[in-house]
Amino acid sequence: MKASEREKVVEQVVHEIYEAYPFLWERFGENGHKRTTEDNYHHLDHLSTTYNMGEEQFFMDYTKWLQTVLTSRNVGTELIIDNYERLYRHLDKLEDQEESNAYKDYLTSGIQFLKATNE
Repeated sequence: MKASEREKVVEQVVHEIYEAYPFLWERFGENGHKRTTEDNYHHLDHLSTTYNMGEEQFFMDYTKWLQTVLTSRNVGTELIIDNYERLYRHLDKLEDQEESNAYKDYLTSGIQFLKATNE
């Protein structure tokens, strides 16, 4: 993924999250916004590493770890699912469609796992 694509995706996803959930500003403030931005860069880093390794389990391990960390900080699993779904929608805009499709496959697996553990 090109750096410019990466920045645009993160910017759009974080904007959408805070637009959809304005209570996050009240609850977590500017620090929460900064952390959400950092988290989305981490999500994309892990998707990229998974793609380069060709090993989906790497992203699944990250997703499990992420859920544990964020839920311990009172961020519900439903917000992680929402974040992954927003990333998924923005991946169609990537120049490299093979990479985009792989990322979407990894996100789909992560979303399925999170939904199963959130029931």
